[in-house]
Amino acid sequence: MPLAETHPRSSQHVRPAPDGPRYGAWRAGSEAVFRIWAPAVAQLSIEIDGNAVVPMAPLADGWHEYRAELPFGTRYRYQLPDGTVVSDPASRRQEGGVHGESVLVSPDDYTWRCAGWRGRPWRETVLYELHVGLFGGFAGVERELPRLADLGITAIELMPIADFPGSRNWGYDGVLQFAPAAAYGTAAELKSLIDRAHELGLSVLLDVVFNHFGPDGCYLHTHSPEFFKSGSQTPWGAGIDFDRSEVRGFYRACALQWLDEFRFDGLRFDAVHAIPSAEFLLELERDIRAALPQERHIHLVVENEDNDADLLGAYDAQWNDDFHHAIHVLLTGETQTYYGSFAPEPLHHLARILESGFAFQGQVAPSRGRARGKPSGHLAPSRFVNCLQNHDQIGNRLFGERLLALAEPGQVKVAAALLLLNPQIPMLFMGEEHGSRTPFHYFTDHNEELAQAVREGRKREFEHEDHDGDPLALDPNAPETFEASRPQPGDEADEWLALYRELIDIRRSLIVPDLDDCGSAGAEPLGAQAVKAAWRLGGRSLVLLANFADEPVETALPAGRPIFSLGVVAAQADRVKLEGPSFLAILSD
Repeated sequence: MPLAETHPRSSQHVRPAPDGPRYGAWRAGSEAVFRIWAPAVAQLSIEIDGNAVVPMAPLADGWHEYRAELPFGTRYRYQLPDGTVVSDPASRRQEGGVHGESVLVSPDDYTWRCAGWRGRPWRETVLYELHVGLFGGFAGVERELPRLADLGITAIELMPIADFPGSRNWGYDGVLQFAPAAAYGTAAELKSLIDRAHELGLSVLLDVVFNHFGPDGCYLHTHSPEFFKSGSQTPWGAGIDFDRSEVRGFYRACALQWLDEFRFDGLRFDAVHAIPSAEFLLELERDIRAALPQERHIHLVVENEDNDADLLGAYDAQWNDDFHHAIHVLLTGETQTYYGSFAPEPLHHLARILESGFAFQGQVAPSRGRARGKPSGHLAPSRFVNCLQNHDQIGNRLFGERLLALAEPGQVKVAAALLLLNPQIPMLFMGEEHGSRTPFHYFTDHNEELAQAVREGRKREFEHEDHDGDPLALDPNAPETFEASRPQPGDEADEWLALYRELIDIRRSLIVPDLDDCGSAGAEPLGAQAVKAAWRLGGRSLVLLANFADEPVETALPAGRPIFSLGVVAAQADRVKLEGPSFLAILSD
C-alpha cells in the first residue's frame, strides 16, 4: 500500500526528542510510529515490506523516527548508509529469524479470560524452573500446567524466551529482548499459557537477561555502539553502559512490557553482578513498582554472585546458590571449581545458610580468593530462593548429570525435605519431581562458524575430564544434544511424586501461613553430616533435623509434634536418634 510520509526527507531537519521516548514500533490511531536510538548514524532509512525504502527523520540525541499510515503485520527493517539492513533492537516479532524482518504487532491481540488475576503473595511460592523448548513451546508448557498445579507448584519460572538465532538455545544468547522466541510459538500462545496458569492459580515468572547480548544477531554495535561501555566485558560479551539514560530506558520498557502486556507475575534478573550499576538496579525496581497497579503481586528476583544483601532491601529475593553448593558438596564430595569454597566445612556452611541466608557474608571465599557477600541475617527467610538443582548447576557440567546420578536416593530425599520444609523459598527444576535421571545438557543452534568455536571452547574447558567418547558432551550444537535433554520420569517416579506432593502440602498448610512472621532461632551441625535448624514461626517454633550420613546421630528431642519424618527416626524419652539418611520436622503449637 502507498506510504503516507509525515516527515521530510532532509537529514538537516531535527525535531526535539519527546519526553520518555518509546522504543520500537507501535500504532497511534491509524498511524504507525517507528523509533530507534542510533546515535552513530546521521541518516537512517526504513525498509517497508521488503521493497520501499524511506529516509527517517532524525530527532535530537541520536533518535530517528518514521510515521506512516500502515497496518499491523507490516514488516520492516532499518537500513544503514552503507546499505546494511538490520532488525529493530526493540522488535516485538520477527519473520525469518533474528536476521530477518521485524513486524509491527498489536499489543491487544489477545482476549484475556482471567483478567481479574492479581497474583499470589510471595510467601506462598513453590517455584518450578523449566525450559520452554524442551516442553514443546508455549503450547506444550500450557498442556503441563494442570499437572504442576495438582502437585502443589504455585509458580513456574520460564528460562529466557527473548528471540535468539536458530531453534534451540538455553535462552541466554537472546538478542531481541522484546520479542518472544519464534521457535516457541506466537505472542498469543504465550499469553494463553499465562492466562491458563492464572486460571489454575499459578503465578508465572520470566528469566530476563539484561547484562549482555548473544554473539549472533545483535546489530546494536553497527548503529548504537554507545549502548556498550568502552573497555567493559562480561564473561559472555561486551559490557553494557547503564550510565546512559537511553540504555536504562530500553531495559525499563522491556521489563514493563513483560509485566504489563504479557501479565507475567515477576521477573528473575540473570547475573546482576555483571550489571555494574546498583543505581540502575534500584531505579529499575522503583520504576517497575510505580508503573504497575499496587494491588498486583509483582515478584522481582535477582541472581547475584556477589551476595549483595543491600539489594534485597528492594528486590523480593535472590537465587541462593550457596544452599545448592553446600548440599551438593555434602552429597557428592565434589570439590572442583566453586565447590572448593564449601569443601572444608559444608555442614557449617549449610547451618549458616539456614540460620541467616548466605554462607559468605563478607568472609573470603577460597575459590575466589577474596571476600564475598554482606551480612544477611537481618533479612527474612523468604528473601532466599533455594534449590537442589537448576539449569546452571546441571547444564554446566560436562555430561549434564542430575543430582540423582551423583548421590544416593536416600540422601537426595533428605535434601528435598530440607529444601521444602525450611522457611526459605524452594525451587524445583523440571523433572526433579518425578525422579528424572535424564541429563540436561548445554545446547545451541548456532551457525557453523560459531558452533565450531563453542565446540573448541568446551574442549578447552573440560580438557582435564574424560568425555569417554560421548559426542553430546562436546557438541552443544547437535540436535541430539537437545533431544537427550528432555526430562523423562525415573523408574521410581510415583514414589518421588508422592514425596514431593506430601512435602509441598505440609509446607502449604503448616508453614506458609506464618511465613510473614518468621525468624531464625539458630542452626548448628550435628555430628559429621547432620544439621539442626530452628525458626520462630508466628507464635510457634519449627525445628528440622536432617541426617545425610549412614551413621546415626542422636540429639535432644525438640518440643512439639512431628509433622514429617523420613527414614528411620527413633524417639525415646527426651532423645531422638536419626539412623542413616533420615529427617524429622517438629512443629510446636
